[in-house]
Amino acid sequence: MKKFEAPTLEDAYQDASHFFGCSIMELQCEVIQNPTNGFLGFGKKNAIIVADVIKTQNTNHYKMKESVNVFKDEAKKEKEKIVNAKVKIEVLDDHVSENFFKEKTASVDFIDKTCSDTITPTYNVPLAKEIEENLKELLSKSCFSVDTIEVDVVDNTALIFIDGEDSALLIGKEGYRYNALSYMIFNWLYAKYELFVKLEIARFLTSQQEMICIHLEPVIQLVKKEGRAKTKPFDGILVQIALEKLRDEFPNKYVAIKTNKNGEKYIVVNDFIQK
Repeated sequence: MKKFEAPTLEDAYQDASHFFGCSIMELQCEVIQNPTNGFLGFGKKNAIIVADVIKTQNTNHYKMKESVNVFKDEAKKEKEKIVNAKVKIEVLDDHVSENFFKEKTASVDFIDKTCSDTITPTYNVPLAKEIEENLKELLSKSCFSVDTIEVDVVDNTALIFIDGEDSALLIGKEGYRYNALSYMIFNWLYAKYELFVKLEIARFLTSQQEMICIHLEPVIQLVKKEGRAKTKPFDGILVQIALEKLRDEFPNKYVAIKTNKNGEKYIVVNDFIQK
């Protein structure tokens, strides 16, 4: 993971893409600071992000995946050859024919298993347990009644689930307390373990994702029709949910968070600038 600073978010994303040697859509980014123009040149701020390749087993994951696909194709061809060979040698001794078939099939099955195992996600159970215990200790000192805290660490992301009697209070009006807690946990886990965070309290995150999907449907249709669009301003976690949804929907377009003159965040979808 690495921090990037540039005059605009687009430049920061491109710098991260060049550094990791992958496309922008293969990055997982967290915006630390949005760019501002300032006044008469004073108070101007650059965009700052932290970024990493989505799959963290190594930065050559996508090249590895491509090689695995080629390997699987070769395995498929090998299986076809085996079937054809088995038919042809049935006239030979049954024992020879059976052994030949078993050896070849076992070899190809091993190839399939190796290919499948190569791209499975990585679970860090000890680290998840450590984070879970620390969260339990933290929330036990708060005034909120929480009875469920579960943590999974998958690749470079901590998936946190919290539930209990005071879930609604922990979320707060319009999700403001949820945003504050999510931001606090992110700063802790990223600084100590270089982990991103997905926090779910009761069904808050799920319901927000469902709501955002409904809201983004006209935006998605507009992009498909005209090639570009922008969303209305979003608060807190909603802007990140919308960003992920639109990036999944349009992997070959520039999708980024922008800030208007009132400090509100919205998302633009456009074509990449050709240099």
